Amino acid sequence: VNVITLIKTPYIFRVMLFALGRMQQVISCRVGAHICNVGTSRSRLALHVRCMSRFADVAQAPPDPILGVSEAFRASTSPNKLNLGVGAYRDEDLKPVVLSVVKKAEAKIFSRNENKEYLSIEGFEPFRKATLDLLLGAGHPAIKEGRAAVIQSLSGTGSLRVGAAFIARFIKGSTVYISNPTWGNHRNIFGDEGVKWEYYRYFDPETVGLDFKGLMEDLKAAPQGSVVVLHGCAHNPTGVDPTPEQWAAIADLCKERNLLPFFDVAYQGFATGDLDKDAFAPRLFVDRGLEIVVSQSYSKNLGLYGERVGALVMVLKDKETATRCLSQLKRLARALYSNPPTHGARIAAEVVNDSELFEEWKGEMRGMAGRIERVRGELQRALEAKYPDKDWSFITKQIGMFSFTGLTPAQVDNMTNKHQVYMTRDGRISLAGLNSAKVEYLANAIVDSVRNY
Repeated sequence: VNVITLIKTPYIFRVMLFALGRMQQVISCRVGAHICNVGTSRSRLALHVRCMSRFADVAQAPPDPILGVSEAFRASTSPNKLNLGVGAYRDEDLKPVVLSVVKKAEAKIFSRNENKEYLSIEGFEPFRKATLDLLLGAGHPAIKEGRAAVIQSLSGTGSLRVGAAFIARFIKGSTVYISNPTWGNHRNIFGDEGVKWEYYRYFDPETVGLDFKGLMEDLKAAPQGSVVVLHGCAHNPTGVDPTPEQWAAIADLCKERNLLPFFDVAYQGFATGDLDKDAFAPRLFVDRGLEIVVSQSYSKNLGLYGERVGALVMVLKDKETATRCLSQLKRLARALYSNPPTHGARIAAEVVNDSELFEEWKGEMRGMAGRIERVRGELQRALEAKYPDKDWSFITKQIGMFSFTGLTPAQVDNMTNKHQVYMTRDGRISLAGLNSAKVEYLANAIVDSVRNY
């Protein structure tokens, strides 16, 4: 058939337009597993093609339980709002703090006109040395014997992730045991690496303290060779730490059951103001002959939150094993982020390796820890005055940045919705975000929530 002849015929032309219109009505656009029926107009056809995505099945992720608190806080217009969610130190005016020692270290670094070249995969060598000295103590036998593998990483989270990847590849099939409760990101980090994790009992809501009996029972029942995540000091979120005697018993159990201790050390020096005291647990385990893995962070103790300064350390039986493990850590880091950031590592190394700056830093840490200890006492006294029938002594028994209040999710909702106090729904509050001026306000909100919800 001569198409041109047909088109020139008015009736046939109308029939063809009608047929094309009907065809448009049934045209469907398949994108992935989805079929989007489109309408009769070209604009609607184009719109539907554009609106359908191959990622249309991707579910909306829930907001981060910690960082989401800050987002809600920023959205609030209340003049009384109080952010006790994120663990970041604030001064008495509730403003972010840059330590004096950090400013001095930066001035020294800038005066040297340093370049911006890549670091090696394992990181800045002076920083790696400083990290081992802080963790184990300068001159420790494990350092002298070369039995410690250390790689600079992206603060605590990145260090934990490298460690999780190492476990997934070289301790295949093992289960990681994490405390109940724990920092919320622990589950994500190990779970996203495909590492199976289980809880071990840690917190006793009746005593608002450590469930040491439950902890020991659960670790005794763990399969030999399992990994156990331990908070080096200032347990997050509870602020409840084992005593030195309890730490010794945990170390003995790990040795007996061949459990691999994986310490998360996020608050060294920040918890008590004493670097050596806060490193008690990992040093004890090493001195008892255990191999350990440690994630270290400088976010809190140096206030280098946004610089992402941290390290993963493995203390092992011999130098040869440490060398091999470091080679694999480097391989994992290469695929994850290639090279660690430079500036924060230079700051940390400058502070730790300079005796004058190091002493000044210890003084600033004592100041930060002391301010938090002071507002703990003020909050406890205010609560006791307003609600004397309840035991509030747990507030000062806990240490570090956080207090685990025991508030229920419904009570937390009242804290936020009625009083504009923003906190995580597990009842944890960051005392670093509280000042003396706000103690009475917070105490009133807590008492109202406990009594009425």
